Amino acid sequence: MLQTLYHPDFEHDSCGFGLIAQLDKQPSHQILADALNALTRLTHRGAVAPDGKSGDGCGILIGLPVEFLRAVASQAGFELAERFTAGMLFLDRAPDKAAQQRAALAECLNEQQLATAGWRVVPTDLQALGDAAQRSKPQIEQVFVNRPDGIDIDEFQRRLYRARRWYEQTAEAQTSYVASLSAHALSYKGMVMPEHLAEFYPDLNDTHLQTALVLFHQRFSTNTLPRWELAQPFRMLAHNGEINTIRGNRNWTRARRTLLASPLLAGLEEIDPPVALHGSDSSSLDNMLELLVLGGMPLPQALRILVPPAWQTADNLDADLRAFYEFFNFHQEAWDGPAGLVMTDGRWVVCGLDRNGLRPARWTLTDDRRLIVASETGVVDVPVDQVQQRGRLGPGEMLAVDLTTGQLMSGDDIDHHLKNLHPWQSWLKQGVRFLDSELVDVHMAAEPFDKDTLASYQKMFNLSREERREVIQVLAETEAEAVGSMGDDTPMPVLSTKIRSLYDCCRQQFAQVTNPPIDSLRERVVMSLETGLGRKGNVFTPNAEMAERVVLNSPVLSQRKLRQIINTPQFGLPSTLLDLNVPENQALPDALAELCQRAEAAVAGGSQILILSDRYLENGKLPVHALLATGAIHHHLLEVGLRPNCNLIIETGTARDPHHFACLIGF
Repeated sequence: MLQTLYHPDFEHDSCGFGLIAQLDKQPSHQILADALNALTRLTHRGAVAPDGKSGDGCGILIGLPVEFLRAVASQAGFELAERFTAGMLFLDRAPDKAAQQRAALAECLNEQQLATAGWRVVPTDLQALGDAAQRSKPQIEQVFVNRPDGIDIDEFQRRLYRARRWYEQTAEAQTSYVASLSAHALSYKGMVMPEHLAEFYPDLNDTHLQTALVLFHQRFSTNTLPRWELAQPFRMLAHNGEINTIRGNRNWTRARRTLLASPLLAGLEEIDPPVALHGSDSSSLDNMLELLVLGGMPLPQALRILVPPAWQTADNLDADLRAFYEFFNFHQEAWDGPAGLVMTDGRWVVCGLDRNGLRPARWTLTDDRRLIVASETGVVDVPVDQVQQRGRLGPGEMLAVDLTTGQLMSGDDIDHHLKNLHPWQSWLKQGVRFLDSELVDVHMAAEPFDKDTLASYQKMFNLSREERREVIQVLAETEAEAVGSMGDDTPMPVLSTKIRSLYDCCRQQFAQVTNPPIDSLRERVVMSLETGLGRKGNVFTPNAEMAERVVLNSPVLSQRKLRQIINTPQFGLPSTLLDLNVPENQALPDALAELCQRAEAAVAGGSQILILSDRYLENGKLPVHALLATGAIHHHLLEVGLRPNCNLIIETGTARDPHHFACLIGF
């Protein structure tokens, strides 16, 4: 009977991650050995290729082992300055290309007044790799960089970051990867099984390699194929889960590249894109976190802004803390998962869960002041009599260690600090405005169509009797979406013999069920439709002006709300109407190009709202489809750096069900 209840298909695992940190910063080889053993115990959370040795990827990120690196540099035949660092690189296997990549990186370092002390080929044992991993294995080397006199470690870190980002823009970098180039940390990772990581990298068996901090990760590849550079930890973090909002996060970050200006990172706006637009979702989040931290934001604050807890519906949340989240919610979209994260920037060690809390993170603090965090308990052997504290993180919770003081901080400790950084609540009270439909004159709402006009509009926008009965009538009578199947057994629009909406060409690209599924109670707690209108600001320089916005409780507007936004001068939102109806003999590409130019001119002239409308039909004109116009104008404004300065409102007869609205919002 037990055999019939079990089936291998029921086995579902996800990435395993964790960290071990000595709070008094006393390095030892034992911490590294414990982390490698913990990583081996998380092997079941990854996948293995048919060759039995090629894995999805695993790795560790350790605090910079200064004495070990000084010793191996001496063995390699070059001397280091009093202060230095080392980076780990995956270079092209072709010797000539690898030489070009070394030269290109050295040039970028030189532009930042950083001297390359030497290169070291990292010892590796190919017997530890499977066939698939061997075929794709890069040339693995370490670059040693001396820190100039007269600059502190933070400025050294920023110069390393600029050099790496400029190198990543070069042609030579396309077949290489900088696994780590930090003043604080060094990475060892690859497409190897956890039990073979120390065998593949003999460095990890050297007892002289000592550290007070280790992040470790076993990858389970879900949305990308295994590659050496996608093994984790990345340069700052290790992540268990998926970032379900990744496409929007990447695009909005790129749209705001001109706003992300920090005096600590001069020339940052010239780096395009600011985060990786390809690769894994975790790598892009790592890029964004690194950008905020090196721009001057403390790591706990950066994580709270990027991965906030569920604050909108938390009735007992402190008012000042709520104001902190509300302030940044308008200027920085959440990177939502399921997500469990461990990370470090050299000063801080942080573990946090996203608002859904669907990935486990359990922690233990020992008597000898070691903090152990992992996806599972038991990955590190700790006698019961040595356990000082233990617990687990819940949805939106965070745990942090300030390594400069050795203080272990809970999420409440961090939030208490964040809410007092600025007068968030005062700023919002002065800057936030709300719509009030009860105060709107009824004549501000659009007049209903007469029978003949309504018939002509239904024909122009291809409204079928089935849609009118099954979708619109249900919505009008019950104020609820019509119940229907998520499946679609109709022919693809391009193969259909019937006229199909452009929205039908946009198939869903997201997972239709999360892992585990979101229940209705959790949905009410962690999800919100609230949005806002106004200019976006620079998160590095929060101020009262950035609190100015008009708050909407839904992205779908009634006619009354639309006209209140347009006709209320005190909102301070100048608007421009872009008529989507164009001469019927005008080519579609020309019409889209003209709309884009008009949109650019309007925003450059001070308009904060662009209303894309196909409402005003005329003889001799045809409407450009709202979905095409939305996508074209959005991306044009993104390219010219104006997208954060305006809001798009779409008034269209083409959108009639939730999928249509989702497409418009997505575009």
